[in-house]
Amino acid sequence: MSELQTMRLDKWLWCARFYKTRSLAVEEIGKGRVTVNGQNAKASRDLRPGDTLVLRQGPIVRTVVVRGLMPGRGPATVAQGLYEETPDSLAERERLAEQRRLAPEPADTLTDGRPTKRDRRDIDRARGGEWNNRWSASID
Repeated sequence: MSELQTMRLDKWLWCARFYKTRSLAVEEIGKGRVTVNGQNAKASRDLRPGDTLVLRQGPIVRTVVVRGLMPGRGPATVAQGLYEETPDSLAERERLAEQRRLAPEPADTLTDGRPTKRDRRDIDRARGGEWNNRWSASID
């Protein structure tokens, strides 16, 4: 953290390791998934320490307060010091993680896989004949 007073929003999101590249950060900001102090922002908006960001990463919504600015991307341990997540945001993320953990596995509802060749033949017989009878390419 240095003596920087302001920093571009997209660059800060990249430095704080919320997004892997600045272009991804710009894309998410453009989609309206990042707000600064309750207002939609542009990628070029200047951030200052004390600003509150609400950002969505997939199904997860995070609310963070900017604590510091850094001239470039650094180690993850340093990047974590650039922000502080609000207690409400942490509690909501924990609640959603618990919900996902307790949700049933979608694959458990599948009892049978893809039909075998024998199953397909049985299905065709039950429908009233062979597959070729449905399509007539000959002149009758």
